[in-house]
Amino acid sequence: MTDSSLRLLPWNSPGGKPCYLSTDDADSRMSRLADEVEAELVASGAVVLAGAEAVLADAAAGESAVRFALTRTAESLRDALRVARCRERSAPA
Repeated sequence: MTDSSLRLLPWNSPGGKPCYLSTDDADSRMSRLADEVEAELVASGAVVLAGAEAVLADAAAGESAVRFALTRTAESLRDALRVARCRERSAPA
């Protein structure tokens, strides 16, 4: 099995290393779990974006609110980029 047949999963090992799935079955339990986690990360990112936009639209928002919104937005962007890498690697050639 080559690296291209491995699916990058949207989570890391406890040691912080990427996790991969070796299966040709897109409907396997682990494949479905990875799909669900990816969908949850994207949905969470949409919620964080809406919150960040609300903070930015509020002229009275203080520094701590802006920093909190930016921190959550950066986390969500990291997650979204991970999902994009996962899907890029699992796309048919």
